[in-house]
Amino acid sequence: MHTRTLRNRFLAAAMTAIVLVSLSAPARAASKEMIELQTQVQQLLDMVQRLQSTMDSRFAVLQHLAEQTADNANQMSATVNTLQQKIAAQSDANGGKLDAVSGQMQSLNDSVDELKSRIAKLDKTVQDMQAQLQNVQNPPAAQAAGTGGTGGPSAAQTPPLKETFQAGVRDYNAAKYEVAGGEFQDVIHYYPMDDLAGTAQFYLGEIAYRQQKYADAVKAYNAVLEGFPGSAKAPAAQLRKGLALLQLNRKTEAITELKSLVKRHPQTPEAGQAKSKLSALGVHSTAR
Repeated sequence: MHTRTLRNRFLAAAMTAIVLVSLSAPARAASKEMIELQTQVQQLLDMVQRLQSTMDSRFAVLQHLAEQTADNANQMSATVNTLQQKIAAQSDANGGKLDAVSGQMQSLNDSVDELKSRIAKLDKTVQDMQAQLQNVQNPPAAQAAGTGGTGGPSAAQTPPLKETFQAGVRDYNAAKYEVAGGEFQDVIHYYPMDDLAGTAQFYLGEIAYRQQKYADAVKAYNAVLEGFPGSAKAPAAQLRKGLALLQLNRKTEAITELKSLVKRHPQTPEAGQAKSKLSALGVHSTAR
C-alpha cells in the first residue's frame, strides 16, 4: 500500500511537470520534455518497485528465521527441563559426582540463555529492517518534524536492560569474566528492581566461583538470597553457596545451607542435588 501511494505521488509530480512544460514551451520542445519526464518517472517507479521487492524478501526471510529460532529455543528449554529431572535422579545414586553434574546443569542453562540472546538479536534485526522500509516509504520531512527535542544526559548514559544482560551472558560464556562482571553490575545498578537484576547477581557469584574466589562467591550468592528471594535463581544460588562453603572447608555451614535448600525448595532439581551431596557427606535429609 505504501509503494502504491509513492508511485501515485511520482505520477502526480510527473503529470504536473508535463502540463507546465506544455504551457511554457513550443510543441516540439514540449514533446521532447514530456518524453524525458516520462522516462525519468518510469525509472524512479522501477527503482522503488525493486527496492520494495528486495525489502519485502529480506523481511520475510528474517521473520522466518526468527520464528524458527524461537521454536528451537522452546525445544531447547523442554530438553533442559527433561535433562534436569534425569540429572537429579542420577545425582541421587551418584552423590560424589554432584559438582560435575552441577557444572553440566549450569552449562545447559547458559546455552539456553545464549539462544535467547540470539533470538533477541534477530528480533532487533527485523525491527531495523522495518524501520529502513518505513524510511523509504515516508517522506523525509515527516521524520524531520520529530527531531526538535533533545534527550537528557541521564537517558543517553543509561544502558539498555536486555541488551546489557545478554551481552553479559555472552561474555560469561566466552570466559570474559571481567567484562561480563561489569555488564552484570550495570544491570544491578541501573535496574535494581527488575527480575534480571537477581539473575545478574547470581552470575556474579558464578564468575567468582569459576575463578575459585569462593569467599566472594558466597557473598554474591547471599546477595541473591537476601536481595532477590523470589528470583528463579534463588534455589541455584543456595546450592552453589553450599558448594562454595565446602570449598572453603566450612562443612557445618555448608550442611546447614544444603538442608535449608531441601526444606525451602523440595521440588526443585537443586534440592535433589543437595540431597545427593548431603548423602555423600554422610548426612541424611528428608523434606516434608
